[in-house]
Amino acid sequence: MVRSTVLRRLTAVAVMGLVATTAAACGGNDSSTSGGGGSGGGDSTDVGVILPDATTSPRWEANDKPSLQKAFDDAGVSSDIQNAQGDVNKFGQLCDQMIGEGVKVLMIVNLDQESGKACLTKATDAGVQSIDYDRLTPGGGASYYVSFDNVGVGKLMGQGLISALDDAGKTKANIVYVNGAATDNNAALFKSGYEEALKPKIDSGDYKLVGDQSGEWDATKAGNVFEQMYTDNGGKIDGVISANDTMAGGVIARLKAAGAAGQVPVTGQDASTEGLQNILLGYQAGTVYKNTDLEADAASKLAIALIGGDTDTATSLATGSVTDPDTNKEVPSALATPVWVTVDNIKQVFDDGYATYADVCTGEVKAACQKAGITE
Repeated sequence: MVRSTVLRRLTAVAVMGLVATTAAACGGNDSSTSGGGGSGGGDSTDVGVILPDATTSPRWEANDKPSLQKAFDDAGVSSDIQNAQGDVNKFGQLCDQMIGEGVKVLMIVNLDQESGKACLTKATDAGVQSIDYDRLTPGGGASYYVSFDNVGVGKLMGQGLISALDDAGKTKANIVYVNGAATDNNAALFKSGYEEALKPKIDSGDYKLVGDQSGEWDATKAGNVFEQMYTDNGGKIDGVISANDTMAGGVIARLKAAGAAGQVPVTGQDASTEGLQNILLGYQAGTVYKNTDLEADAASKLAIALIGGDTDTATSLATGSVTDPDTNKEVPSALATPVWVTVDNIKQVFDDGYATYADVCTGEVKAACQKAGITE
């Protein structure tokens, strides 16, 4: 991890008073603080949350942040929720800042293993309970892990692609994988899930895997690697596993340029505005919907229990476990269940309040929304 250059400054500020430190820490545009009846008594922040960025997926700012904020506000827990904006230096500074604030629980979505592990080590050394949120940090030693069943997420993508190809009458197919970033442990879990789901089809010879590359959670990079695979195979690609909606958008853009959009099933994840629009327009086969309210609810309840020293409640919430691939230790986990969404059940995302008509049903998408039963 890149070592913070502000630790000494924070220490000095802490000497003058943690209240002033907290007020200064929460003044940025990408932070939010809720006052309340947490056990800090107003002298420190109960829980600090570091989100990773605002580009790899819209969900962090559009869904996770407000869901977590509301959960903490409703529980009367003081919180400091900030975004590292994809910068490991800023991630490190935020980590040091929150530990300096005296947070009782630190929740992070790591940017990469190294910086995430270093932050969690600092939290442990400071006696701060930690929660890996959405992404496990291998070797980090987080106290708990809150996420979705990420292998299950990948299985839904694989099964969704099979269903889409079946619906298109394609029993034989060339398929490609556009994977998430190699630095993200979740990307490996997603891939293991869709590999498992598609293995019988590949082993039987019904499907042939003709491309397998990372799109780094980036639309442009995903579009570039897909275009290369498409060219290498003479345009003979029948289905695409794209590990999230952002990358699916890049793939679909290249398919549009090739005049093949809507003819090649593409998977996605996150139920983003763009992903939902592409599904409604027939360009994307489906997306994995992960209702962040479920994650936020589990994470906030777990954090509240830890703040109060209620280990029995924490244990009852973390009913599952995930194996840390570096240490082989089991990390107590609370895992929510994802849902595969197609045009047939897309209304659920709107009924849950995860997506809104105003955001999704614009321009040419409006007629498709009406056809799917989505109204204002």
